[in-house]
Amino acid sequence: MDLGLAGKVAVVTGASRGLGFASARALAAEGCHVTICARSKAGLDAAMHTIAEGAAPPARLHAVEADVSTPAGVRAVIDAAVETFGGIDILVNNVGSSQGTDLLGTGDETWHAALDQNLFPSIRASRLAVPYMEQRGGGVIIVIASIFGREAGGKMTYNVVKAAEISLAKSLAQQLAASKIRVVSVSPGSILFEGGSWWRRQQENPVAIAEFVKQEIPMGRFGRPEEVGDVVAFLASARASWITGTSIVVDGCQSRAF
Repeated sequence: MDLGLAGKVAVVTGASRGLGFASARALAAEGCHVTICARSKAGLDAAMHTIAEGAAPPARLHAVEADVSTPAGVRAVIDAAVETFGGIDILVNNVGSSQGTDLLGTGDETWHAALDQNLFPSIRASRLAVPYMEQRGGGVIIVIASIFGREAGGKMTYNVVKAAEISLAKSLAQQLAASKIRVVSVSPGSILFEGGSWWRRQQENPVAIAEFVKQEIPMGRFGRPEEVGDVVAFLASARASWITGTSIVVDGCQSRAF
């Protein structure tokens, strides 16, 4: 299926590995010009090499070493994309992590860090990208959330920030519909990739993780990043022109929510 994305300009945050990398790779394979960012230059260089191998004409790639948990980092990425490619059509807000334990064991600094690393990058990048999308007559914002933004699971801070991201996407979709900007969140289940949290747990205790998969994921395996990346590419395209303001679950039937 030709998604009609050739020549579109996309920004993908946190794209040196995992879901951001898979999203950038899928978009480049459709011919998008893609700006990726991460904090590690080595990770960016490796990601750029692999993405370039599968990119389809007329795709061009640009990498920005930046920490998007800061306002300056977000602005650097958006400014670089506009300077390099002349505008923005697609924004994939992907960065995120969280720490903490229970209520009494999680201090304000940990809560602030969770918000700075998850919610605020999406807010700031969207705020900066929307005027450029409006100049081009529309666009697409995709927020990578989680099934644990829709139901209980994972760390408390993770639950809260992912629920906030889903809520943000809904609110933005309502606000920006008149500008022909669609906003969608994607809620993956448990995804396995080298260096990721599930990979680390699998290395530490393979028996326990195998039991988790058996009990929690009806499909009997972890998801793969490219299975999320392909959904992102579809949602970014005009093939998904009537999809906005919702959260698309990609989880192998792991979640319990309707």
